[in-house]
Amino acid sequence: MDDATRSWLLAQLGTATNLADLDARYTRLGRARAVAIEILNQRKADLIAQPSVIGVSAVVNINTTANIAALERQIALLEADDAPPAPDEPADPSSDTSDTFGVIRLIERPRR
Repeated sequence: MDDATRSWLLAQLGTATNLADLDARYTRLGRARAVAIEILNQRKADLIAQPSVIGVSAVVNINTTANIAALERQIALLEADDAPPAPDEPADPSSDTSDTFGVIRLIERPRR
């Protein structure tokens, strides 16, 4: 895994992510996006396995449902077809507009 891919994964997953685990998963899966999705799914499963709301009356309330929803949104964004490519993915050739040009038709306005 190169530095750009590692940086992209850390941006998606947070800097506290274990780098040895990232390297092992990347070797097994071969794509950065697949690694990010697998780790996020694992984090979501860990949160779902625990109680989502814990409260002690008038002392403390802990609610993780917003964290679960945030993980689901991030997973959906990574799985979307129109998501920006990861550094190890080839760019979509149809989205490259650097060698194309547009045509503008100029029409003279009538004078008064």
